Amino acid sequence: MSVEDRIGRARALYEQAVFSGDVSVLAGSERDLDAVEADLALARGRILHARFQHERAAGGPPPVEDPAELRLFDRATELYRALGDVRGEAEALFWIGCLHQFIREDNETALPFLERSAELAAQVGDKRTRSWALRHLGIAAHLTGRLDEARERLEESSKLRREVGVLPGVAANMVGLAYIAAAQGRPVDALATLDEADAIARAHGAHAVVGQIEQARSRIQAVS
Repeated sequence: MSVEDRIGRARALYEQAVFSGDVSVLAGSERDLDAVEADLALARGRILHARFQHERAAGGPPPVEDPAELRLFDRATELYRALGDVRGEAEALFWIGCLHQFIREDNETALPFLERSAELAAQVGDKRTRSWALRHLGIAAHLTGRLDEARERLEESSKLRREVGVLPGVAANMVGLAYIAAAQGRPVDALATLDEADAIARAHGAHAVVGQIEQARSRIQAVS
């Protein structure tokens, strides 16, 4: 149900309660509005995250975390859980984990959120959210030297992303896979992976990913 549908139904239930005197129908209205609030909180939090990510990539002074971001994701999680919306809860939990990992650089705190997100997403067949959670679980494994696990997570994430048509995300994962290949002493495989990633990223206008690919290629060539 769309946001417009939920708000429209809430208005209709309000009028029903006023004119019929049956206020029991308002519970359904409140649930609809809770769902709208959860979606809005999640969307606002993602916007704040994107801004932080852009500022970090720009190479200027280190960006400062907006404290509203975590509050928004926490609120979304709370509302989705109360509504029994497993798909929404899985996505909100992912963003909490991503915030801890990417913004706060705290993998230990991030892991339970990412693992639970992947689990819930699998339960409801949400391949997109599960692909994100697996990507960041792969990043966590890579950062702690568990290269085989990292590769497995990123490859599974890429498989899901291909299935749902998120090809720029596949290219982004391939950057990670190239770094893993280089760390495992496979520089030829690493550079070949980057070449494939570059073709995908350019074909889909993923300019930020192209920049990551070029940076990775320079780093890998410098040490190989």
